[in-house]
Amino acid sequence: MIIIIFVYQVADKVLLILMYAIILRALLSWIPNLPYNAFVRILHDITDPLIRPFERLQFGGPGFAIGLAPLIAYFVLMLVRSILLPGILSILLRL
Repeated sequence: MIIIIFVYQVADKVLLILMYAIILRALLSWIPNLPYNAFVRILHDITDPLIRPFERLQFGGPGFAIGLAPLIAYFVLMLVRSILLPGILSILLRL
């Protein structure tokens, strides 16, 4: 049972770090010429698999589109962290 709680806590912290990484990536996207920085490239490598499935969702026309992918990816991680993860924990603790 201790192992199950430990795995839950690790998964919770990983999801939290990924949520912060998405916020940081969105904020750093406003700074020009920053994609050449090594830290930003690592941040993109970590968050690209989370954001890429939602990149087609945009608001606005072709000339002035606002990408909602980071926002949607953040909310999906938030739902997984707050609903799915505790549900899995409660099921595993009943076994």
